Amino acid sequence: MRNTEEIWRLVDAKRDPFQDLSDRVWGMPELAYTETRSCAEHTEMLRQQGFRVTEKVAGIPTAVMGEAGEGGPVIAILGEYDALPGLSQEAGVAEPKPLPGPGFGHGCGHNLLGSASLLAAAAVKDWLAANNLPGRVRYYGCPAEEGGAAKGFMVRDGAFKDVDIAISWHPAAFCAVNEPVSLANTRIDFSFTGRASHAAAAPHLGRSALDAVELMNVGVNYMREHMPSDARIHYAYLDAGGVAPNVVQPTAKVRYLIRARDLVELRALITRVRKIADGAALMTETKVEAKVVSGVSNLLGNTPLERAMQNNLDRLGPPPFDDLDRARAAEFQATLSDEDISTAWRKMGLPVRKGVPLCDVIVPLEVKGAPMVGSTDVGDVSWVVPTVQARGATYAIGTPGHSWQLTAQGKLPAAHKGMIHVAKVMAGTAVDCLLDPGLVAAAKADLAERTKDNPYEPVLSPDVQPPFDMSKTAA
Repeated sequence: MRNTEEIWRLVDAKRDPFQDLSDRVWGMPELAYTETRSCAEHTEMLRQQGFRVTEKVAGIPTAVMGEAGEGGPVIAILGEYDALPGLSQEAGVAEPKPLPGPGFGHGCGHNLLGSASLLAAAAVKDWLAANNLPGRVRYYGCPAEEGGAAKGFMVRDGAFKDVDIAISWHPAAFCAVNEPVSLANTRIDFSFTGRASHAAAAPHLGRSALDAVELMNVGVNYMREHMPSDARIHYAYLDAGGVAPNVVQPTAKVRYLIRARDLVELRALITRVRKIADGAALMTETKVEAKVVSGVSNLLGNTPLERAMQNNLDRLGPPPFDDLDRARAAEFQATLSDEDISTAWRKMGLPVRKGVPLCDVIVPLEVKGAPMVGSTDVGDVSWVVPTVQARGATYAIGTPGHSWQLTAQGKLPAAHKGMIHVAKVMAGTAVDCLLDPGLVAAAKADLAERTKDNPYEPVLSPDVQPPFDMSKTAA
């Protein structure tokens, strides 16, 4: 890695406290909207680094923003720090070994995500000061990416209205510019209300809410054949009505996660699912209420920013992993299937190379793979601000997202090297934007062209509030 540029040296000069920040957040995994300690750690780091701090952004207790600099363009670098349920794991151990406690774990690497983004912002802050240049850099600490859509609420409430450029990243197996493909989605709770009765002595007097949920599920399953092939629908029972089979269940609740390629398809699919719920209520003589929990838009790309980020990746080269890093990564690859590993290569559009445990290449911008499409609330930011994301190599090739293996690798030296590497990529891209007004103008023109015939309409209507209690069922 040719570490010759000033901004990259500034990243290196700050690396140790931010690696420590990542490890501390790894050790205090908190679910969506409950990231009190993790947010506090990021807030304290912002203050230590000399940022002007705004807490409770958009009225969200665990959202924070730090700003530095004066005048000029505003460059936002986005971070996250929420964990996942059911993914507790001892660090560095290549076998399932949950830690005592509620079972939460950083199985998506958000401990690294927030720390690297804040590191990049701190380096850009120092770079602006050292060069006496106009411009502002902001770090946005964003909670609840895992299903809580916090960035969507933040966008809706104006937290990004004066931002010129947004930059982010995500832990991955390879180093690349993130292909801007994701599914728009929404989570909706369907609550059915019927009438309890004795299931044997007076079944004719009961109206089963559980029957209504089951009929709704059957209807949606039949609909799957008749919806776009890249759409996805998932569901989970939140309340099955009780544990007594001799009582007709008077209440039941199911949460639906509806995904589609874009907002137009998503809205059409929501309408169809709501009709099925109404039909299930009609068939069972129950009542149904639908409550939107969260929702996110699909990602929009930005070609000028993607080229600028790729240029930084190409100049840096791959992360400086050593033989010990590769040996540790091989231990985790041994817990994976051949399909896990080959899928990771195909996802990036690269030929499968056996016996390669860690990334040793920069994926070219023009290489397109077969992405396994999920959803992210960065999508909403990308509709209102020119946005670019990196993929930073922090774990063994083939490691599934949302797995105990990913949690276990979150504090390894390779993870630290990967987060420092991607912090340089983000900081370098930010500097490019600060030095080149033409790049910012081109990025804004690209966004305007993408949205001219389909302006942004938030999935989240003004009456929908952040689901601060969404993680209670997992606690």
